[in-house]
This record gives sequence, structure tokens and C-alpha cells, in this order.
Amino acid sequence: MSDVRVRFAPSPTGPLHMGGVRTALFNYLFARKHRGTFILRIEDTDQTRFVPGAEDYIIEALKWCGISPDEGSGFGDGPFAPYRQSERKEIYKTYSEKLVDSGWAYYAFDTPEELNDIRSKYEAEKNTFIYNHTTRQNLKNSLTLSADEVIAKMENGEPYVVRFRMPENETVTINDIVRGEVSFNSGDLDDKILFKSDGLPTYHLANVVDDYLMQISHVIRGEEWLPSLPLHALLYRALGWEDKRPDFAHLPLILKPVGQGKLSKRDGDKMGFPVFPLRWNDPKTGEIASGYREDGYLPEAFINMLALLGWNPGTDQEIFSLEELSNLFTLERVGKSGSKFDPEKTKWFNHQYLVNLDNHKLAGLYLPFLKEKGISVGEEKLAYICGLVKERATFVQDLWDQSSFFFAAPESYDEKTVRKRWKEQTPGLMKQLIQVLENVDVFDAEQSEEAVKNWITENELGMGAIMNAFRLAIVGEGKGPHMFDIIAVIGKEETIRRLNKAIEVLP
Repeated sequence: MSDVRVRFAPSPTGPLHMGGVRTALFNYLFARKHRGTFILRIEDTDQTRFVPGAEDYIIEALKWCGISPDEGSGFGDGPFAPYRQSERKEIYKTYSEKLVDSGWAYYAFDTPEELNDIRSKYEAEKNTFIYNHTTRQNLKNSLTLSADEVIAKMENGEPYVVRFRMPENETVTINDIVRGEVSFNSGDLDDKILFKSDGLPTYHLANVVDDYLMQISHVIRGEEWLPSLPLHALLYRALGWEDKRPDFAHLPLILKPVGQGKLSKRDGDKMGFPVFPLRWNDPKTGEIASGYREDGYLPEAFINMLALLGWNPGTDQEIFSLEELSNLFTLERVGKSGSKFDPEKTKWFNHQYLVNLDNHKLAGLYLPFLKEKGISVGEEKLAYICGLVKERATFVQDLWDQSSFFFAAPESYDEKTVRKRWKEQTPGLMKQLIQVLENVDVFDAEQSEEAVKNWITENELGMGAIMNAFRLAIVGEGKGPHMFDIIAVIGKEETIRRLNKAIEVLP
């Protein structure tokens, strides 16, 4: 395969949807697989939809996900800078004029009001208006006006757009890597605007020109762009670049967990899960949308989950590092059909990654939660605690519920556990237990466990009766890791203090 160059080209019109992240991921994986180049290009030609902060959000999201581009906006200039389309607008004007000169495009002077009137007339007759070969001869454009009239309108400053002159009846066939051969009849398509009256190109012209100039070898994008494929293919022909046209791959949709259709923010709001990688604060409405990062997901888990939405490794393996994904990824194993998003499976992925995370790294993530609570703890001790409790956690924030008793004595006791585990004879048994623990010289898990179990055996006491009440006194409820690991961390003095308190306050 010749040099692979792929691009992720989002528009800064709001937060990056997880579907967009998956598109970026698949581009990244394809580039890494083929030792190619992954580019970020910001397609901001639609200034009416531009949202402040959206570009910075996209850049930060890609960095958090660990799929940083090799070149592009926010990641260092490469040989084809600038990578923000609003900074390249003079380039597009040249190609727009070239298309007009060659007869592949034309000037259109119809005002929005005039076109709306025409659409209304068509709708009144139960028809749909399309600006194409069936209507263009009756409209106000350089195909119907004389050259002098066109020049006069331009000199008078009348606004105009440049439209692509779609062939009247041609079958356009393209091989899509994901979908196979796809065909379109040009007669069913409209004459899309390529260059707007505000002096900026539309997506269609800009992305084709930039893909050519930036030597893009493969265009990997969402299924929603499939209807634009024939126009883009014809633009390559019209501009004389057909032999340089990239290969196309259109990715399937990420679908709702229940019901039909594309996954939306509304689905996430309704079912309580994020659809954006990072929290988004809308600068226009002030609305805050949740993000995977802020909800406690690890970026590796988020990426692993996304990779398997639409791509099949061909095995039963589910947990992959980014390097493994890069080595295994092929576009041929991307499915045509949409993939239903499963929020519970996403939690499962996060649990798997959290459990397998190095205890010191996990402690580093947990430490800010403890600092907020005014708790100071050594790194080694915290790493050890994380190792004891992480099996019971899905998110880093869950660690507090599973480990709070390591840092502070229980302030209350679970009533259900008290009724079940704290009997009339329990206080007396706990006093004996205190004596046993006081006589343990080296108060580690092994020595204390041996001493307590020997006492229980020699006195023919019930293991459950002692250990369940012991746990209640130390933890406040019937949960937690191995009891002797807990008391080894909190120490002999604190263990005995908690036992005495339980004896005093429990009935």
C-alpha cells in the first residue's frame, strides 16, 4: 500500500459526539496499522454554526483519548498547514473559478427569498423542488443569463453562489471499502452549492480540495456522508484529479440502546449516560452535558468500547490495548450495519481496565477525591488499599464507598447487619477478641489472622459469628475485603478502639 494519509475533519459546531470520536479512532488505527499519517483538519467554513470553544474541545478530547494526530490544528504544523479551513479560503476560490471556466459549475444569482417562493409553489402542488437539470434552465444563473448580464450583476455587487453542474443522467459507481460497490444516478441529485456568497466554500468543495492538496489516501467517515459521495467523486473528475481520488470507507452508525435510529444526546439524558467524551458547557445556553472523563471513565476503556462498535476483531477477545488495536485493525472487518450502544457494557469495560490498572496509578487517580475530603495518606499505603478494594469498583469514585473505613471509623452501623450479626453474646465475644489482638506482637494480616483463628478453633466458636460481628465493628456494615488486611492497614490501636466503641454503642 502506498503512503497512507488519513484525516479527521470535524466542524467546530459543538461538542464532539462519541460517534465522531470513533471516526477519529478508526482513522488513527488505520494510519498506525499502515505506518501512515493521521491529520486533524478543522472544517469551519460554516461560520453561522461556529461555536466558540468547540475547536479547543475537539483537541482536548483527542488528547484525553490518546489518539493524537501527527499533524494538524493544535498538534503542530505539518507540510500542508494551515489546517483550519477558514485560513485557507483563498485557495478554494481558485478552484471554484476553475470549475466554472470548465463548465462543471456555474454562477447562481437566485436570492434565498426567490428560492423559498419556488419551494412553496412546488409544495402546494405536492412536489419537491430540486435545483438541478430539470429546473436550472428556468432560474437566474449563468446558464440562462448572457455573459454581459452576469458581468453586470457581479460588478453591481449582487450576491451569488457557485453551484456544481450535476450531469443529467449518469450512473456514478464507486467502490466503498466497507459497503462494496455503490451506485447513484446523477439525475436524482441536486446542483450543490460549492462556493457561498460570504466568500467561503461549502464543505463539499473545501474537503475535496483539501483532501487532494493534503494528499489524503483514504477518506474514512460516517455513513451520513454517503449521499455526498457521488458529488465528491465527480468533483475529482471535474478538477482533473480522478487518478488521485482517495479510497472511501463509510462507517456504520452508532445506534440507540433501545428502539431505532442514531444515538443522540437525548438518549443519554434519558438513560443516564454521556454521549460526549468530555463535559461540555454550552456557551450559548449555559447547558452542561456530561462527559465520560468527568463521569469517571478511563480513556483506555472508552476507546476499547468504541473500537468494538462497528469493528469485529474476528475472535472472542474483548480487551485490547491501543497498540493491539492498531496491529489488528482493518477496514474490511468494519460492518455495514449500525451497532447498538450498550451503556452497561461500557461500565463493564471500565471495570476491567480499573481492576487491571497498576495500583500506584490508581492511587494517583484516587488521591484527589481524598484530598477533597481533607484526608492525607501515603502513596504506598493508598496503593495497597486500592489493590484490596478495586475488584468491587467500576469507577475511581466508587473506591470511596469501598474503602472509606480505612480512613475513618464508622459513624453508624447498618441496621440490617446489626440485627443479623450482633447477638446477645456478641459483646462478650468481642471483649475476648480484643484480648487476643492485644497479644499479637507483629500486627500484620498473617499474624493477626493466625491468632484469631487459633482462638476460635480452641474455644469451638463459630467462625461466622465472630468474623461477621468483627467486620460490623470495624467497617460498619457487612462488606469490604479480607478482615485481616483491613486491620493490618488501620493498626492495632485503631482496631481495638473500634471494637470497644461497637461494644459500647450497639445493643
